[in-house]
Amino acid sequence: MEQINTLLNTPSLFIPLIGVIGLMVGSFLNVVIYRLPLMMQRTWKIECQEFLEIDTSNTAQKTEPFNLALPLSHCPKCNAAIKPYQNIPVLSYLFLKGKCANCKTSISLRYPAIEALTAIMSIIVAQHFGATTTTFFALILTWSLITLSFVDIDHQLLPDNITLPILWLGLFLSLFTVFADSDASIIGAIAGYLSLWIVYHVFKLITGKEGMGFGDFKLLALLGAWLGWEYLPLIVLLSSLVGALFGFSMIIFANRDHAQPIPFGPYLATAGWLALLWGHSLNQFYFSAFGL
Repeated sequence: MEQINTLLNTPSLFIPLIGVIGLMVGSFLNVVIYRLPLMMQRTWKIECQEFLEIDTSNTAQKTEPFNLALPLSHCPKCNAAIKPYQNIPVLSYLFLKGKCANCKTSISLRYPAIEALTAIMSIIVAQHFGATTTTFFALILTWSLITLSFVDIDHQLLPDNITLPILWLGLFLSLFTVFADSDASIIGAIAGYLSLWIVYHVFKLITGKEGMGFGDFKLLALLGAWLGWEYLPLIVLLSSLVGALFGFSMIIFANRDHAQPIPFGPYLATAGWLALLWGHSLNQFYFSAFGL
């Protein structure tokens, strides 16, 4: 116990430990980001077949389990198993020079990038909150936002499997005023959902198009539950500004079709994470700038 207290109370030991944990968690998040949408698609397919009463007894079905644990990590090109020493976050990528050890197929740079990003954001959270219980829960929120952001980028999907449990966790934490009290948390969850729900229906009424998905409503409700309703205007403002700047940049410099949908989840997640760490200061700056 004394050694643990020493570790927690020594920043030169605690912060690097959080960085290492962040790297390992980032490696796992890569698995979740890739596999969770595929798991959901498989489930939807089975449910649709059952609803439509489609007989699949004569159809060749893969019986191998597919979840977050199985099958074990392997090269998608040659199916060679990835050995433990080849799966060390960031270091293995550098050691293998970004290629499969067996077939030399290039490995996406995104894998070590997500690992490094998770470690960096984890370190920032640990430095901000210190060796406290708050850091533990802030890390859970941070890792969840990273996962939701990349799933949304890949599939324009914010899975309820992640969003809803984390939303409920935020409401539960409000009982102990970890980030917000219960009143602010409950109102934040309701206001977060309804604000984007109203924007969605007004936009659809005017244009006949859907401006965003229902997952965005739930994500803002999640952030409202964790941080309280007071931070919702800041989160919406920051996410809208960043989203607009990125969207215009893609249209101007990358010739992206302006009608092509852009996932809003990553901008909400980024704004929510900034509010988690510096929301009070940003709110004070915002109110003072407008003389409020």
